[in-house]
Amino acid sequence: MHRGALADGRANAPEIRNTLLAQYRSWSAEGTTPVALHNSESPDLSRHSTLVCLALEALVIIAKPIMPIKLDGILLPVTTPFLANEDLDLVGLKKNLASWNSTGIVGYVLLGSTGERANLDETEYAELIETARREVADNLTFIVGAGQQSTRSTTREIERAAAAGAEGVLVITPSFYRSAITQDALIKHYLAIADASPVPVILYSMPDLTGIKIEPETAARLSQHRNIIGMKDSSADLKTFAETVRQVPDDFALMIGNGTVFCEALQAGARGGILAVGCAVPGLCIEIYRAVQAGNIDCAKTLQNKLTPLARAVTKTYGIGGLKTAMELAGLVGGPVRAPLQRPNEIATAEITQLLRQANDAVNGDATGDTAFAATDAPLAQPRADA
Repeated sequence: MHRGALADGRANAPEIRNTLLAQYRSWSAEGTTPVALHNSESPDLSRHSTLVCLALEALVIIAKPIMPIKLDGILLPVTTPFLANEDLDLVGLKKNLASWNSTGIVGYVLLGSTGERANLDETEYAELIETARREVADNLTFIVGAGQQSTRSTTREIERAAAAGAEGVLVITPSFYRSAITQDALIKHYLAIADASPVPVILYSMPDLTGIKIEPETAARLSQHRNIIGMKDSSADLKTFAETVRQVPDDFALMIGNGTVFCEALQAGARGGILAVGCAVPGLCIEIYRAVQAGNIDCAKTLQNKLTPLARAVTKTYGIGGLKTAMELAGLVGGPVRAPLQRPNEIATAEITQLLRQANDAVNGDATGDTAFAATDAPLAQPRADA
């Protein structure tokens, strides 16, 4: 059974999949496997049919990472659309995914920092994963953000994400008890998570947000675990990034999460980018990636010069509200941010409009701005009152 079949199963009957997973985990805890149970003379067969045993064995096979998760290229850290009353806008999410599926990206990261995970409850977390899983094309990677303040809570969150359809998890560092989160504490935290996780783990270093950095030596130590497959670094510290590249094995996927240094990070050894700015201009990010891969560094640098101002505006300067504004200008669904986050004012919106036009010009090869997205000259869409 291939990945597409698994996606269909998730779409049509997620409750069956979750039931089977729960039963398998129960048997695993008892040291029993479905095949062993099926082949035995155990009286347990009176309460577990042959069909369930075989279905569980198929589930175990397809749940294992037989096909490697694709991380070479651009992944989009998806925003979470909201309605005017700040309820989830699932229709808007579906529209955005449908628009992005054919852009040339290699996958998505749902419910990371860009997805306002910290402002969502557990019911919303699961609902968003299940909804997105049904809309994401079968050939695209589907990663979900995770990370609570304790190892125990993070492990449980990952189990929920995997049960809802995540192929892998991007796990941010804990940060509330900052002084206690040493590199040794991070190693123990991530090793315990990787041991327990039913899906591959990607480390997430976001020092601007958390104040915690995953050092190169720590990344190198954690890269030895077979279930830790990569790391996203959202800093702009290229010296440390290059040192991490030097210390980790070649099959460990180092991803850059800062669009302002995308070209430079690729040259330093990044496998790809998980870029917030890519939600508004995926084409430009892909062109930079392709130019570096082709060895056309001058072209990549020229394109990067157009990307950098917009990338800075929709992250560090105006935050998620700025990114959602840029997405609306590009014809996507942005929507409100949840309070206390705010959308940019009119002056900031005008700045984002101009930067978006310049970024689009870089891809369109037009210096005048006439071929930029038509939506950049239109008023921003008002958030809908209901779905």
